[in-house]
Amino acid sequence: MNVLDFAHSFFAESARWHGYDGIPTRLLEHVGYSLEALAIAALIALPVGLIAGHLRRGGNALSMVATAGRALPSFGLLVLLFIWFGFGTLPVMVPLVVLAVPPILVTTYEAIQTVDPSPVDAARGMGMTEPRILFQVELPVALPVILGGLRTAAVQIVSTATIAAYVSFGGLGRYIIDGLYQKDYEKVVGGATLVAGLAVVTLLVFWALSKLTVSPGVRRSG
Repeated sequence: MNVLDFAHSFFAESARWHGYDGIPTRLLEHVGYSLEALAIAALIALPVGLIAGHLRRGGNALSMVATAGRALPSFGLLVLLFIWFGFGTLPVMVPLVVLAVPPILVTTYEAIQTVDPSPVDAARGMGMTEPRILFQVELPVALPVILGGLRTAAVQIVSTATIAAYVSFGGLGRYIIDGLYQKDYEKVVGGATLVAGLAVVTLLVFWALSKLTVSPGVRRSG
């Protein structure tokens, strides 16, 4: 059997669509882990990136933090935290958040820092406060790049959240881990296909979000 045959057999089996190990249940678990990790990473990285970019300071420090975050192996960190803290969401969330923070942090900083200074200076000349300049002048222009960072982080989380299954959590990684252990290659291929499909859906969601939130003038100028 080839990969397509394995995938067809996996999705054609009616039992895959029901119960605690059914595709809908595992998909919801995976999306839940991914959304939680992305939300935590955004809460950490967005404020820091926005403020540092607005002040035009801290670029080197942020770059060092981002490089360190990218250098940490997610799987190794998962195993280490599982040994330290045992079973729980913490060993799963920390590696995913660490993976997601660098692209959000760096792109947010660069997006704000590279905004054309002319409208910013004009806004200061009109007496606008610094927070209003950040959110009403700089952020609308920088939004496409910031969304790009969030999109990158989201896809990385969706692809990497399969490691949750290694410490007995659910999600789509359950099919891959269990399939490898059981030598059930239909399950392995089916799980990998679902993860890839979810990553594509994530890209489409951010494409639609960009169309809805970015003003046409900014899109044209970009």
